[in-house]
Amino acid sequence: MFRFTPTDRPPLWCTPGGAVDPGESYAAAARRELWEEVGLDIDCGPEVAQRTIDFVTFDGVEVTADERYFRIDVDTCEVKAGNLTDQEKQLLVGHRWFSRNEIAGFHETLYPADLVELLDATEPAKG
Repeated sequence: MFRFTPTDRPPLWCTPGGAVDPGESYAAAARRELWEEVGLDIDCGPEVAQRTIDFVTFDGVEVTADERYFRIDVDTCEVKAGNLTDQEKQLLVGHRWFSRNEIAGFHETLYPADLVELLDATEPAKG
């Protein structure tokens, strides 16, 4: 997850992601954002969740977002952004990997707020 320090609210953590470019599928956008923000150029696999949510961007714009989630499980990854936006370069001050158990009781705000529930709902079947 990435830690952001906007001027209009306390620091917060977000999963990688962003807008879908014109003509781009959600899966293609997820792959592009994963490379731009994390440095991983891999297939994001199937979409595991979707929701519509209202929020205010770091620029103060109210939006209604159609969020799509893709679950990617990796053993390890050195986060090395491929192409951050100017705003991300300004506001993004760190990153870290969280275990599922760390998410629930973390002392700063994490988005999505229901990340533990989202992870539980998309947990791969154990066989």
